[in-house]
Amino acid sequence: MKHVVPADHLPASAFEPVRPGYGSHSLADVLPSVSALLGVPGAVDVLGLRERLDGVDRIAVLLVDGLGAHQIKTISPYAPLVAELTPVRTLTSGFPSTTPVSLVTLGTGAPPGAHGILGFSVRRPDGRVLNHIHWVADDPDPRDWQPLPTRFETAVAAGVAVTEVSRPEFEGSGLTEAGFRGVRYIGAPEGLETADLMLAALSSSGGPALVFGYHGELDKRGHEDGVDSSSWRAAAAGVDAVLDRLVHGLPPRSALLVIADHGQLNVPVDARFDMADIPDLSKGIIGVAGEPRVRYLYTAPGARDDVASAWRAVLGDQAWVLTRDEAIDGGWFGPVSDGHRDRIGDLAVFCLGRAVALAGGWEPPAVGRLIAYHGSVTAAEMEIPLLMAR
Repeated sequence: MKHVVPADHLPASAFEPVRPGYGSHSLADVLPSVSALLGVPGAVDVLGLRERLDGVDRIAVLLVDGLGAHQIKTISPYAPLVAELTPVRTLTSGFPSTTPVSLVTLGTGAPPGAHGILGFSVRRPDGRVLNHIHWVADDPDPRDWQPLPTRFETAVAAGVAVTEVSRPEFEGSGLTEAGFRGVRYIGAPEGLETADLMLAALSSSGGPALVFGYHGELDKRGHEDGVDSSSWRAAAAGVDAVLDRLVHGLPPRSALLVIADHGQLNVPVDARFDMADIPDLSKGIIGVAGEPRVRYLYTAPGARDDVASAWRAVLGDQAWVLTRDEAIDGGWFGPVSDGHRDRIGDLAVFCLGRAVALAGGWEPPAVGRLIAYHGSVTAAEMEIPLLMAR
């Protein structure tokens, strides 16, 4: 297949590694800060939102999937409201910088090592791979797999009216239950209906309220056609329409926060390393999970070091090939609970630059046909905006 890869306009600085800012400026700090503003006991306003939102007791949080901080300049001609919103600060995603990890990091207010959603997909104790996006609600039970209470649950217990507006098919999924249990869920197609239902939830509350909304089309079009492709630009215009409806419909004493779960970068053909095409990358491996930018490798007994050597020889300076302990000790996940450690591969491959590690034969062929990817440590993937309107 011929890949048409548009320019994504990323500067060299976008490829510098960025560490997650757990406890100071990460997705894990958003809902604790919002909860503090809404009067939830014990919540701490890490992000200093009260300085900007004094007098606000109803907050809408819109997550635009794939709107990394380095996409702001690119999206602005097609979504001018993004540039007009007040920038609060740049945050980091959870790690890996991928949707399920970041959503549960947001929902629990905890780093991935604590909540246990440690990748797009991970290997289960029985050898099966759990794809967190396609997680059937009870296999495994979300409360066992992700044991922490959510910040939505603690807000409800404190008397805050909490609502989520998202796609109908996400209701009751394993990922929703892991990261968002406790909310009143309203299913809606993406677009203006999502905005209208978010505004209605804000307006109907007589007291403190928290409304979460999700918009995923920008990420989808980036994956399929590339950042700044024509379809991505059309999706950007859709983001602008939603923001326009929300910003101009905010009721009194309310505010809108706009965040993302990760950024994206376009990947050319010559930066794709596929296990199906390079035999040395498959030797000694009994399981593969993660995703192309952060690949988890589960190795046969005694084979780990040989596998690491083979991957380092093939990928060179295009990736860090780390043992599980090295990845954990590096602090990327935050402290990792003992029961969660084995979800990370025996080896973790952090791709750098624009490289991806495809797993032909282990994952659907469609994964290798994507244009934009994310998940790894670069600023393009890890840095996300926190924007505000009131």
